[in-house]
Amino acid sequence: MGELTVGVLRSWARVALTELRRARAEIDELNVYPVPDGDTGTNLYLTWEAACDALPDGELTFAEAVQAFGRGALLGARGNSGVITSQLVRACGLRLAENLPRDQEADAGSVLADPRMSEAAALANALAFAADAAYGAVAQPVEGTMLTVARKAADGALAAANEGKTLAEVCLAAVAGARLALTKTTEQLDVLRRAGVVDAGGAGLVVILGAMESVLSGRPPGQSTGVPRRVTGTGSGAAEADQVGGPSTAGSVGGEVGALGSADGPAYEVGGDGPAYEVMYLLDAADERIGDFRRALAGLGDSVVVVGGDELWNVHVHTDDVGAAIEQGIAIGRPHRIRVTHFADVAPHAPIASRAVIAVAAGDGLAKLFVEAGAVVVKGGPGRRCSTGELLTAIEQSGAPEIVILPNDKDSIAVAEAAATAARQNGIRVAVIRTRAQVQGLAAIAVHDDDLSFDDAVVQLSAAAGQTRHGAVTIAVKDAWTMAGTCRIGDALGVVDGDFALITEDLVAAATGVADRLLGGGGELMTVVRGANASPDLVDALVRHVRRNRKDVDVVVYDGGQERYPLLIGVE
Repeated sequence: MGELTVGVLRSWARVALTELRRARAEIDELNVYPVPDGDTGTNLYLTWEAACDALPDGELTFAEAVQAFGRGALLGARGNSGVITSQLVRACGLRLAENLPRDQEADAGSVLADPRMSEAAALANALAFAADAAYGAVAQPVEGTMLTVARKAADGALAAANEGKTLAEVCLAAVAGARLALTKTTEQLDVLRRAGVVDAGGAGLVVILGAMESVLSGRPPGQSTGVPRRVTGTGSGAAEADQVGGPSTAGSVGGEVGALGSADGPAYEVGGDGPAYEVMYLLDAADERIGDFRRALAGLGDSVVVVGGDELWNVHVHTDDVGAAIEQGIAIGRPHRIRVTHFADVAPHAPIASRAVIAVAAGDGLAKLFVEAGAVVVKGGPGRRCSTGELLTAIEQSGAPEIVILPNDKDSIAVAEAAATAARQNGIRVAVIRTRAQVQGLAAIAVHDDDLSFDDAVVQLSAAAGQTRHGAVTIAVKDAWTMAGTCRIGDALGVVDGDFALITEDLVAAATGVADRLLGGGGELMTVVRGANASPDLVDALVRHVRRNRKDVDVVVYDGGQERYPLLIGVE
């Protein structure tokens, strides 16, 4: 792709979100600065997800798209790294859009009004502008952090642009500069050197830049033409020094941490003399008052970051005086969405009086079943995946001090874990039961007992889910190769424990085949969940088959209302 368009922005947003989701846990493990709270990857993921959710569908000008995306990042920013990332994204996008004609339609061509400036040069200029903005937003910038990585990325891009490189080559140079800078963060910050890791926020920024390079170059995310020996990060790019020659791949953010030392190695803890609280809020205030406000916050603590513009600001500070930090905002405007985290709050939880189980349901009937069993329901399932934000809203609205999440879908497990990490920052105790199917969630909720302790309840629900084998039947909508062989449009497919196991001519044969395979490992109870378009004859045929061949097995049938899968089957 040779142009910066709305389509490129959308593609970058999607690819970066996917890569941050994959890298989230590994970036969390790197997190030792400014506090070892293990949440940088999660904060970056949640921030980026909010930006993606804010990007409207339909036709947009480039200026409209980057403005919506940047505002979404600002409003959804979490943690120090998320706030700085929102500033980088917003400043970079707005700088690019400055030269965009107001009447130009989305994807109509180059974003540049001035044909004398190439898009490659414009990208390099925007990266430099964004790095300056990020440094300016931090009251006391620290080298060896994602600020340094952002600066070196911009330097690499500017050098490439001055040499007349293409847009993709400029982006590649930015990634290379970022990756090389990331390896050197360990040398710049003593806390990183002692922990033997690179900067977590910088690693996340490398992931984001790598996603952009993959979109512009057409290379899959994670492929590289040269990987620095001491890098931690995904995305494409060749370091200018200290690199292994020849093609290579960086499979994950933590894939080469061993070269620096492991985050799981000798523990390093930040000393107890630092600020005790993280304070974050949105602030409606006049732009001209922010300079003095930022300096006032710096006098109350550290890690001060104030980003935004147009009278809407995202404020972040680590301090011992929470009240004073909030009062500074009140003095110049209206603080809202205030969040306070106590870093040292690791005391055991007192006995609790209530607990909420949050279940992701793939249909109206399933939602009713979960509600009747006492769960809070979030709609999800194939074609309508739930977001981290939806799960966080459900957690907050429940008001419960203890939460159990049943994602009930393998693709929703990472989303649930990200929501759990974010909720824990607010002092909520959260466990994610890794249910990969709706019937596993039904088995888990059936044994939930409020009288059990939190740990005992988690063990019991996990055991019930783990002892439930799951299957399903569906219809092929395209020709494809599966684990069971090649299927054609209209074939009936049987799924066993998440893999396609049967290809047949009709749904009855698929259903009975799945049931036989699930029961082959034993079982006393079969649960059948009827989909939105399942015929009564299909259900009757399956029930008759099981009762005729396995008289020792009880069968229960529920109306689930799920799409795409006429039957879901579970065996306990």
